[in-house]
Amino acid sequence: MHDAVVIALSSPILVGIYKDGLLVEEIKDEGMSSDVLAEIFDSLLKRYTFSTFIYAKGPGSFMGIKVTYLFLKTLSITKKIPLLACDAFFFNQNSPIKAVGKLYFVKNSSTIEVVPLNSPEIIGYKLPKNIDLEKFDSDNLPYYGIDAVG
Repeated sequence: MHDAVVIALSSPILVGIYKDGLLVEEIKDEGMSSDVLAEIFDSLLKRYTFSTFIYAKGPGSFMGIKVTYLFLKTLSITKKIPLLACDAFFFNQNSPIKAVGKLYFVKNSSTIEVVPLNSPEIIGYKLPKNIDLEKFDSDNLPYYGIDAVG
């Protein structure tokens, strides 16, 4: 059995396949999550049997978060495979994440805030070489961080 980790908050989209907690395959795709997730998983589901799906639930691209959640939640329900999640800071060494304008999401301890930053050091997302399922949560609802402007 394998676990799949999906980070679709920006480009490239990253999908990692893990066996016994170790990364065995990494997929990078520059496309949009709405275009490529189905293609990626069509191929993966033919080659692997999954025990868990994991995704970065935000903050990040609203559309990336929505599409990824809906796609993986649907797979989770139809395939009866648990869906776990964590915040995006787990995958970028806790560096700031672009919100809007000069506003960035930052994580202080367990609190995520939106703060103005002039030129923050941005570290891209990276799949870890190994994972521990204990670090992921069954609270898998998307985290948007800020409300839509109305």
